[in-house]
Amino acid sequence: MERQAEEVESAEVWDVVVVGAGPAGASAAYAAAVAGRRVLLLEKSELPRYKTCGGGIIGPSRDCLPPGFELPLQDRVHAVTFSLDGRFARTRRSRKMLFGLINRPEFDAQLVEHAQKAGAELRTGVTVSRVEQHGPAVPDRRTVAVVLADGETVLARAVVGADGSASRIGAHVGVKLGQVDLGLEAEIPVPPSVAEDWKGRVLIDWGPMPGSYGWVFPKGDTLTVGVISARGEGAATKRYMEDFVARLGLSGFEPTISSGHLTRCRTDDSPLSRGRVLVCGDAAGLLEPWTREGISYALRSGRLAGEWAVRVAEANDAVDARRQALNYAFAIKAGLGVEMAVGRRMLALFERRPGLLHATLTGFRPAWNAFADITRGSATLGGMVRSNGMARRALEILDRRMDTSSGVGPAGRGVGQRERSATQDEAPLEPKDATAEAIGSEGPASPGESGASAASGTSENSGTSGNSGTPENSGTSTAPGAPDAPEVV
Repeated sequence: MERQAEEVESAEVWDVVVVGAGPAGASAAYAAAVAGRRVLLLEKSELPRYKTCGGGIIGPSRDCLPPGFELPLQDRVHAVTFSLDGRFARTRRSRKMLFGLINRPEFDAQLVEHAQKAGAELRTGVTVSRVEQHGPAVPDRRTVAVVLADGETVLARAVVGADGSASRIGAHVGVKLGQVDLGLEAEIPVPPSVAEDWKGRVLIDWGPMPGSYGWVFPKGDTLTVGVISARGEGAATKRYMEDFVARLGLSGFEPTISSGHLTRCRTDDSPLSRGRVLVCGDAAGLLEPWTREGISYALRSGRLAGEWAVRVAEANDAVDARRQALNYAFAIKAGLGVEMAVGRRMLALFERRPGLLHATLTGFRPAWNAFADITRGSATLGGMVRSNGMARRALEILDRRMDTSSGVGPAGRGVGQRERSATQDEAPLEPKDATAEAIGSEGPASPGESGASAASGTSENSGTSGNSGTPENSGTSTAPGAPDAPEVV
């Protein structure tokens, strides 16, 4: 016992240890390393590695990238085709780029490289089994012990958990989840003629189950095709995926990768820290509830976690460490928390009235302009609701019209069978990757803080076979009341 205590006392102590080298973890490691701290980044996989993800990089994501970061873009999106379960397809276009598309292996590896250049040390092939803030492995109250699967113990003044939606660090912190969704995705190689049809255009299909949607993201000679819906409807989600791929004329092409993944959203009262341990990104349940977009949330929360972890590491006692951890939580709630609250309201509306949202986006110019501004990063959904009186009143009216007695809560879940079948037949109104397992189943700003998947884009009568249809064809079936020509912004 005495020898073990001596070994603990003489062990190297890092300022910050980050668990998980995805966008959130790499951003946290970069932020802490840039501040001049000794940072260790732990990752269980070898890099680069595949992640189930659409790979859309919207404006807020670009704004959080390290200086000099060159995005490995596979395509630049200037057009979006919207459809309602394969019907009423309409394409909107923009002269300016809306967002970019990347492959996660290259993107994540490049983020890690920037963290390493800033001074962070990377260890791959390392699995964390638990963290301890008390006990024989912890030499003093200023230190956290990160225990690895092989028995090794790594010591740190602060720990950032960025180890994904099934986070061990999140379990230690006590993260509470209020919304869980199942995403299925396939990487489908296509011939040049099909790839050319999709170049610069994505597809978003509002799906047949409440809150579900599908997407097509073109990336050179490969289409990333996926669907997402609430967990608990695994068979229906798989059926939607199969029907979606068939409707697009892509059934004849063999995917190189087919995967599944559960996304998890935090509850409003879920903790973001415990002692000297902070969580960010998927590990904290931080993602946009309506679209389930997670990259921008990972990058933003990761940066904040890295910045505040530096302050936690500097704290000399538990009271000061707690104060800095609370500052991190306040910064998250004042920014991403507000966005998530609006996203929950949008999801609740979308689950009940997908046709209304479809008609609004395709037939009401201000709605399309708002969508374009949000994807480019010149506006946020929460900011629009706060600052735009008309948008705020419209959302309040829609909230009041929704029948809360049907069980739709703040996370948008609970639509009954009667409402579910109604949404399926509704026409637009006037203006951990394991598929089988997945289916079976308020304060100070941060230091230095700066202020969509697509789907079944072809119309049913596009007349194409074996390809996606051209962007022009995919807009030929229009929603009632929509203008004859797409708006340009």
